Amino acid sequence: MSEKTYDINKRSIPASHLEKVFFPASGITKGDIVEYYYRIAGVMLPYLKDRPLNMLRAPEGMKEEPFFQQDMPKYFPEWIASVVVPKREKGTTRHVVCNNAESLLYLAGQACITFHIWLCKAGDLEKPDRIIFDLDPPEGGDFPLVRFGAQKLKEFFDEIKVETFVMTTGSSGLHVVIPLTPSADFDETRILSRDIAEMLVNRYPGKLTVETAKENREGKLFLDYLRNSYGHTSVSPYSVRLKENAPVAAPLEWDEIEDPKLTARSYTIENIFRRLSKTPDPWKNMKGKKGTIDKIRAAVKNPPKITG
Repeated sequence: MSEKTYDINKRSIPASHLEKVFFPASGITKGDIVEYYYRIAGVMLPYLKDRPLNMLRAPEGMKEEPFFQQDMPKYFPEWIASVVVPKREKGTTRHVVCNNAESLLYLAGQACITFHIWLCKAGDLEKPDRIIFDLDPPEGGDFPLVRFGAQKLKEFFDEIKVETFVMTTGSSGLHVVIPLTPSADFDETRILSRDIAEMLVNRYPGKLTVETAKENREGKLFLDYLRNSYGHTSVSPYSVRLKENAPVAAPLEWDEIEDPKLTARSYTIENIFRRLSKTPDPWKNMKGKKGTIDKIRAAVKNPPKITG
């Protein structure tokens, strides 16, 4: 059994079973994943900070079914931050909040492969600070169609001068994110995101859909707006996905989606640092680029004319 201790911020974080192969075809081990999160912490932590987490844990990597964990186990160290979240029906769940490098390394050592973040901060669980569209291609994949959907979303928001950000998911599609000043509740932002998606579907009915059932999508791109709901999450930037070669969710500059070689899994734990050495984090200035719910709602009621 291989072990290693990371000394971070005056804490010693142990990681064990580092020799376990988590990704069989590529030979990537648990140790490689822990080391990745150690190296990426400075870039990734701003996206995790103060947000409740849902954790995808895979103690045996791809060899066994992973599991989602929302509740914070009692054996986690007391120095890891958490927040008690009310459930919509009844009861509460205590979610981990990953605010520092030692927490990130501890979670990686617990075989947390993928970090899914809430669309709000722990200090105000009712008001999201972003809208997100998950662009899900039809069976078999169709990345040019994903690219088309992302471009049409950007065109709409560009017309009303609201900033958008795009990211590969590390899985099959792209995420388009619209930062918000948190003023509306989740019900309002979900309805608004649905209205935007339906508006685009009406413009491009042969390419886009809001049908949730895959059998009803008829080869179209699913504009998934349902993540804009209380308790729902999206994958964090720079999070590893449990797919062969360990792809990561990678923020992009908008002009990068024009690259015909780009796929949802273009960036992995092996090449993301080369990318960051040449192209600093494209989302680093997101915090200062917030739209308002009223401005977006007004544009949906009286949408700009977009051709193409």
